[in-house]
Amino acid sequence: MTYNPEISLIVSTYNWPEALNLCLESIRKQVHLPDEVIIADDGSGETTRLLIEKHQKSFPVPLIHVWQADEGFQLSKIRNKAIAKASKEYIVQIDGDLILERHFIQDHVAFRKVNSFVSGTRVQVSALLTDKLLYNNLEQVSIFSKGISNFSNAFRIPFLSKLLASRYRKKDAAFVRGCNMAFWKKDLVKVNGYNEAIVGWGREDSELAIRLLNSEVSKRIFKFGAVTYHLYHKELHRELLTTNEGILMDAIKTKVNNCKLGLADHLDKT
Repeated sequence: MTYNPEISLIVSTYNWPEALNLCLESIRKQVHLPDEVIIADDGSGETTRLLIEKHQKSFPVPLIHVWQADEGFQLSKIRNKAIAKASKEYIVQIDGDLILERHFIQDHVAFRKVNSFVSGTRVQVSALLTDKLLYNNLEQVSIFSKGISNFSNAFRIPFLSKLLASRYRKKDAAFVRGCNMAFWKKDLVKVNGYNEAIVGWGREDSELAIRLLNSEVSKRIFKFGAVTYHLYHKELHRELLTTNEGILMDAIKTKVNNCKLGLADHLDKT
């Protein structure tokens, strides 16, 4: 008998309710629903809160809103708060500007493996197609849509996924896509989750990946499955990227497997 763990799906968001709405609609239509959805909200305003409350009235699984005040880009902290809130043993993590192909959760469940974490891929959606989807409130997008790039990431080919899992970009230890990842919660607890010393855009996911690897939790790349479509937006400010790169390089150099400011600070507050 195949064991299927219960799934907490964490969705990070900040002040883009139109995109979050499409993301939530795509979650509703999953052939395998997660057991709970947790919105990790890094300080969004009233419009986002009202949108979530509207969805909560009819959402097919518990929809939990974890919010913190807007004090700048603090994705690591809000993700830790959401992870602490998660009641299930396997955590799938996405960004709220993704539209999920309907087999997304099913694919992650089939791909999971003990003592490992997963980084998936994404299909990029053009600005024109993004505007069309948002204007018409549509989450229907596919490999056949005009206005997508790196479209090979839209294919679902299970045997290739398994073949490439431990081979793809094997030498690039820090390579991950934080918008589409999955972990066992116990592994995140072991390394103290995200490093909250990393603020501003960039490298929080890679630094976490390094600490997991240093703790002998293997990385598996999910190609040709768990398909996501990333809505276009302008690049975020990267003024703290150099500092964040320094924290990442230090984790690689010292082979650290924990962090001082992390998940433990929130586990006793849920």
